[in-house]
Amino acid sequence: MRKAPSYPSRLRKNIVKVPEIIDTCSGINIFGQLLKSFLFSTDVAIIRNTNADAIIAVYPFTPQPLISHALILAADKPIFCGVGGGITSGERSVELAIDAEFQGALGVILNKPTKNDTIKKMKKKIDIPIIITIVSGKDDIKERLKAGINIFNVSGAEKTADIVKKIRDMDDNIPIIATGGKTDETIRQVIEAGANAVSYTPPTTAELFKEIMIRYRSE
Repeated sequence: MRKAPSYPSRLRKNIVKVPEIIDTCSGINIFGQLLKSFLFSTDVAIIRNTNADAIIAVYPFTPQPLISHALILAADKPIFCGVGGGITSGERSVELAIDAEFQGALGVILNKPTKNDTIKKMKKKIDIPIIITIVSGKDDIKERLKAGINIFNVSGAEKTADIVKKIRDMDDNIPIIATGGKTDETIRQVIEAGANAVSYTPPTTAELFKEIMIRYRSE
């Protein structure tokens, strides 16, 4: 197979690259776009400087449309916005999901506590994928599927591969995104367990700056 040509930018050489092993997974085709790598970040500077296929924009605060709008506007690739499910729930989550779709999000992400009734209501209102985060093998996967979940986002720390396998054993076709950890080995484990795509948490801006400053001081 012929190697894909590339455009080597003079200025955008220092980007956040996802591990190459992620390219070995099948990916998830959403509206004609094949997505394999998902970057977990709400840092606009990092979002604009990464080779990841898509962005997962979830943050530990009450979801606010202004934040989602800013991230969608800044992103140059598909973005999946968090719309609550925990403290923010019910009709408000549904309204946030509708707003995210209207602004251009490619999908919405719900937290573990989300009730199935909320998922059913959301399913009737939006036409983009609804993703729910799974953190434990005890989560009721079958009921989530019945409620209308389109994609599972598995984040179970060292148990992630086991949870992925459990879901895959129940349904061979349901799309699964899984956290892959920091090493090729842990990423390989979740892919072999059945993950279609992998989410990657990048270094923080402060960590990236530290590397640059160390290099500057040595010059």
